[in-house]
Amino acid sequence: MRELIRRTAAKTPDDRDLGVDALRALAILGVMLGHWLVTALVADSGTVRAVSPLGLLPQLTPASWLFQTLAVFFLVGGRMAAKSWSGARARGGTYRRWLAARTARLFRPVVAVLAVWSLVAGALLVAGAGLETVGTLARLALSPLWFLLVFAALTAATPLVARLHPLWPLALVLHIDVIRFGLGGPAWLGWVNVAAGWLVPYCLGTAWARDRLRSRATGWGLLLGGAVSTAVLVLWAGYPAAMVGVPGAAISNLNPPTLAAVTFGLAQSGAALLLLGPLRRLLRRPAVRAGVVLMNLSAMTLFLWHQTAMMAVTAIGLLTGGFLPGLHTVPDGAGWVLARLVWLPVFALALLVCWAAFRTYEQGRRGGTQALRPGRPVRSRTVGHV
Repeated sequence: MRELIRRTAAKTPDDRDLGVDALRALAILGVMLGHWLVTALVADSGTVRAVSPLGLLPQLTPASWLFQTLAVFFLVGGRMAAKSWSGARARGGTYRRWLAARTARLFRPVVAVLAVWSLVAGALLVAGAGLETVGTLARLALSPLWFLLVFAALTAATPLVARLHPLWPLALVLHIDVIRFGLGGPAWLGWVNVAAGWLVPYCLGTAWARDRLRSRATGWGLLLGGAVSTAVLVLWAGYPAAMVGVPGAAISNLNPPTLAAVTFGLAQSGAALLLLGPLRRLLRRPAVRAGVVLMNLSAMTLFLWHQTAMMAVTAIGLLTGGFLPGLHTVPDGAGWVLARLVWLPVFALALLVCWAAFRTYEQGRRGGTQALRPGRPVRSRTVGHV
């Protein structure tokens, strides 16, 4: 293990900003932990249904502030895509080849997920599982795909939006919410915010790529301005405090994104910029550096399979013949929360098994081994990410 850490840390390109990669790793980790904490599968009368602890334990709402980190991923994604497109143009590359290279690694792991879950869903139906149970499990397993579709669409639009000021999509989100909530407009109009809402941190990322977000004052401005705006919207404008969807709630901040989710994303983006310096100092430690590199090599694999890992543990737990606390029980008290925390390392172990089985779909058949093989320098293409 020490040799692996040493080789991984030593062969990382000197010109690569691993602080940015660390932000991406934290964003992915936040989403995974958030899903594991606020998604409960409850077996009831032969049917498995998903229950959110946030609906029964509103005191857990601050957990959504900590673990809903998608804005940071779009921030980093915008920066990396803009830099990549600028470099491709400087080398005389075409848009078609650039886009194919950017999206290939996004969607290669998707093929494995769709294939496996097609087989699992068919097997469950043949075994007598109800449509409601199969639908619940399939929705959880495939829910990360919406994120990839939005991210891929914004990536494809990078040449057009690279110089778009974030205030324009922010203004669009504001107007959409005014029409929806203030003027009684149609609910479907909110789905415009799926693109416009995530375009705000993505545009911030492209501005960052042009060295427009370098000062700490900018970071503090985004953090404080976004936090104050979010607090005002929650306390006086009727937006929910939870930054994720809560079943049964009249309004979801995430499906589709609301103005509160976008302003919260601005605060997260500011915090990310302020964390960059400390992260870079922390990455001087070889073990931390190697961990960030290894996680980014398999970021999409971990993201796509983390829900499956949780469900696999839940299913195996049923073989004990009873309902295990924190795994199959209703999330209605502090005991459930404590028990769920105990299960998190087990979910991580199951995810490690999924990673070992499916990581080659993201890295290519030889990508991961080449990156760590003695005598082969790690190219930016190999360590790089979407």
